[in-house]
Amino acid sequence: MLELRGVSYRYPGAARPSIEGISLAIASGEVVGLTGANDAGKSTLCLVAAGLAPASIGGELTGDVLVDGASVRALRPNELAGHAGIVFQDPGTQRSGVTGSVFEEVAFGPVNLGWPVAESVAATRQALRALGIEDLAERHPARLSGGQAHLVAIASILAMRPGVLILDEPTAQLDPEATGQVIGALKAIVAGGTSILIAEHRTDVLAILCTRVATLKGGRVVADGPTVRMLADAAPADGAPQ
Repeated sequence: MLELRGVSYRYPGAARPSIEGISLAIASGEVVGLTGANDAGKSTLCLVAAGLAPASIGGELTGDVLVDGASVRALRPNELAGHAGIVFQDPGTQRSGVTGSVFEEVAFGPVNLGWPVAESVAATRQALRALGIEDLAERHPARLSGGQAHLVAIASILAMRPGVLILDEPTAQLDPEATGQVIGALKAIVAGGTSILIAEHRTDVLAILCTRVATLKGGRVVADGPTVRMLADAAPADGAPQ
């Protein structure tokens, strides 16, 4: 479970917070979507929810973020990795650059967390199987299509067995076929009980995956409700520009 309680965050050197007074809860196995304009604060909220802001990038955080009941303030990085993991819009930013195969890339997280070899291997195989990419295990990470690279990035986080998976625009650069691959993989992950927070512009993706959608504007949550109602409210009227 992920819960944000009255959270505000200001980047280092910024005059004002990028997100303000956000309270949002995601139950186990629930998928919550984030919508809003490019400057609404979706990516910032993802960073905060994953515990990267301010821990890794500095800045000022007020309020609290709890993952599985534990405040991210009290968790060391290796502990946090087992609670929440984030996948960015560009999977290339998450590639280690030091592995020679997809299997090694997916195993990179568990190994660096100090897990025993047998457990690391088992977690890697499980993540590859969950994403349906066992056939890519021996391929070099630089020789992947866009959809495959996203699936490998998700698998590399999933291998660390987080209770909450956070995704920032996971289909933004993908064609319809690759988007379908990612959606199918995420549905399988949710079926396994993982909670997901997903920032996404594409309403068709949100409609398939999400149980709820929250809309951000100016760094604040301005609406939060069931997906069908939220997407219907956001749809343009007949004859309105698309």
